[in-house]
Amino acid sequence: MSFSTTSPVASPFADVLAPFCQAEGLPFAEALTADDIAQAFAAEQVAFGQAAHSFWTPALTLWTFLSQVLDGNKSCRAAVGRAVVALALARPLEDLDTGNYCRARAKLPAGVLRHLTLQVAQALEDGADAAWRWHGKQVHLVDAFTCTLPDTPTNQKAYPQPNTQKPGLGFPMLRVLVLLSLATAACQGLAFGPYQGKETGEPALFRQLVAQLTPSSVVVGDRIYCSYFEIAALQQGGVQTVARLHQCRTSSFRRDGKPRGTDQRATWPKPEQPDWMDDATYAAMPATLEVREIRKTITIPGFRVQQLHVITTLLDASAYPEEEITDLYHQRWHVELDIRAIKATLKMDELRCLTPFLVEKELWTHFLAYNLVRKVAAQAAALRGVCPRQVSFAASQQAVVAAWSKLTEATAADRRAMAEVLLRGLGKEKVGHRPNRCEPRQKKRRPKNLKLLTKPRAEARAELLAGQAAERAA
Repeated sequence: MSFSTTSPVASPFADVLAPFCQAEGLPFAEALTADDIAQAFAAEQVAFGQAAHSFWTPALTLWTFLSQVLDGNKSCRAAVGRAVVALALARPLEDLDTGNYCRARAKLPAGVLRHLTLQVAQALEDGADAAWRWHGKQVHLVDAFTCTLPDTPTNQKAYPQPNTQKPGLGFPMLRVLVLLSLATAACQGLAFGPYQGKETGEPALFRQLVAQLTPSSVVVGDRIYCSYFEIAALQQGGVQTVARLHQCRTSSFRRDGKPRGTDQRATWPKPEQPDWMDDATYAAMPATLEVREIRKTITIPGFRVQQLHVITTLLDASAYPEEEITDLYHQRWHVELDIRAIKATLKMDELRCLTPFLVEKELWTHFLAYNLVRKVAAQAAALRGVCPRQVSFAASQQAVVAAWSKLTEATAADRRAMAEVLLRGLGKEKVGHRPNRCEPRQKKRRPKNLKLLTKPRAEARAELLAGQAAERAA
């Protein structure tokens, strides 16, 4: 086994990637290499665990952290147990307490985890087959979600719970905005902050990522991204927009009382300067913005929307027909499914770290693991001749977790053979083709009959103890 307590140098980052089918000659094997990780850690001067007696080297710590966020049991004790079993150590488990692992985990720089996450995403996008793209363009799907944190004073200070919840009854809440690839479903950008407060909404987080977008790419978002200033900022970077018309904007497809088609040009004047924008940025914004407005009548049973109004800065109607624009917006629903995979399959709706310092690392490690699983799905898709979104994310994640120890322990030759078997099997795990699926947003299974906590736990516990004492006294 290459993870060794007697020779930290012999703890290669190749073993970190082994569970993700990182065998030479496989598709996307160069998306992230052991040398890439080593260089990223060296650039940040991460060099703990170098003594001969050291156990938690950077490689083993990252391997364990990734296994922790991917496995169903996310406890630190289970993560340390996996490391001990993988190393087959004679050292008793109690000597390897979780505190040492947590201290080593804290030494992994968030910047390195962020760099590796985005590197995987960009490599997948660069290697994407032409058939996976929309008009040969890189398409970003944007949306946001929330997750809760442990109720600690430091987490409450950095990410306060919603003010609609009583003190002591809620949990710190984090808002996360993601840019996801339409072609590969990989996370190409991430911004996060408190759930509420000044400049904490989706548009504010999105503005943090605009500069990272590739020129000539396309951003697809819902109504909240149909904003003059967001669209203008994207255009200044050469990025196009497809979004649903904001509910506060009106659009008329009639002239002189007569209908005039379903695809038209419109010129929007620059609004007044918002509070969050400085004078220089406002002056740099164009005086007008030209967009296409497209209207489509929805006749599909079960759909709530009857009239869909989409705006886009792709003005060439011959190159980008209205049917293809509305179909592209229809594919925006993929981001909802991807977020469900992130929150439900990876169980990221509740993070576990007790301080904001570690929360950031936990967040980026989740998305590094997510992108590496998406890389496995892309490998399976390439071998099968299908699109990555046709390969089940849940099946890919389960296969990676199931083969985790075996692929780590195997030799390079065996890893290649095992990876090929795993990928060819995953290629058959296709997502069902269910266009225009309609399901009620309701649950059949009833929750357990547990009462909700209506006062801080310390007060409720004191009342129970007081009641028991009164009963004994009586």
